[in-house]
Amino acid sequence: MAEKVQIFDTTLRDGEQVPGCKLNLPEKLDIARALEELGVDVIEAGFPISSPGDFESVTQISKLIKNATVCALSRSVQKDIDAAAGALKYAKRPRIHTGIGASDFHIIHKFNSTRDEIVERAIWATKHAKKYVEDVEFFCEDAGRSDPEFLARLVEAVIKAGATVVNIPDTTGYCLPEQYGRLIKHLVDNVPNIHKATISAHCHNDLGLATANSISAVANGARQIECTINGIGERAGNTSLEEVVMVMRQHKELGVYTDIQTQQLYPLSRLVSEKMRMIVQPNKAIVGSNAFAHSSGIHQDGVIKCRENYEIINPADVGVSESSIVLTARSGRAALRYRLQMLGYPVEKFDLNHLYEQFIEIADREKEVQNAHLQQMMSDLALSAVA
Repeated sequence: MAEKVQIFDTTLRDGEQVPGCKLNLPEKLDIARALEELGVDVIEAGFPISSPGDFESVTQISKLIKNATVCALSRSVQKDIDAAAGALKYAKRPRIHTGIGASDFHIIHKFNSTRDEIVERAIWATKHAKKYVEDVEFFCEDAGRSDPEFLARLVEAVIKAGATVVNIPDTTGYCLPEQYGRLIKHLVDNVPNIHKATISAHCHNDLGLATANSISAVANGARQIECTINGIGERAGNTSLEEVVMVMRQHKELGVYTDIQTQQLYPLSRLVSEKMRMIVQPNKAIVGSNAFAHSSGIHQDGVIKCRENYEIINPADVGVSESSIVLTARSGRAALRYRLQMLGYPVEKFDLNHLYEQFIEIADREKEVQNAHLQQMMSDLALSAVA
């Protein structure tokens, strides 16, 4: 029987850390409302201690959201946790997300501490957050570069202290999929109380592996993925929500599902792009403008005959109205016939080879042939026939 993977969206927290992507309160509320309609399980609304504006945003999102869990980030510091709890006081389903570094890079060079001290601090932070809310998530920052044995010890300790979710971040995007999957499996196999918490994957895209790493985590026992719309986030970004959701939907052999209403993916991608003033690259998987566009003649012929020849996803499933046949000098006769028929021209009454010669002349000149170019071409041919 398929198991559910929780979708934890951090567009409003990790995603907003992108330079130039600051949102005002009304924009945050618009996106939060759309995320709930999309069907995400958790909305990480912000980092309340960071500023009065972030505190207010988390408070207002907590009032707005009715079904999803609203989450607030904190460090393992008392004032952070207290601020997170204060901002979440109106939430129907509040979660405090606290944590600390788990790799020796962080323990030694960031905290000037020891492994024993980090475990003690993690236990204290979890217990303090637990005084405010039942649902506490603990992040083991830079887990991707941590010692697996120490990570297992840390995870066991915070679960015993009350953590309901343990977040295993590949903070620097360092891991290969098999490495990250092996790390998740190590926790499943070696943490005695792991069954009392959900394992969460939080991957960054520094090497372009965030989606692959997140799916590897699910294959090895993680049941929450932390991600953002359009994969936005610090540096090279976070795991892309639309990518992991559609991977799990397409690959039934993973034995998992989500509650995401996938037909809303494309509209929400455009909303986030507009509000954050950050374009979506045209070749972006699932939501890029070229994701369902075909300009090669061989591909166009195949798609026209049967969409599944070159598309593994129905565009309508992600909110795109239809595939796009882009006419260029690389297009063939099948694509030209298809477009002319769409425009209402009785192609069978013309010499297709002659039409194609005219078309190629236009394509070489214009680079991309629009409907208006074809209409003018057909009008010129009609006039020359009369003459």
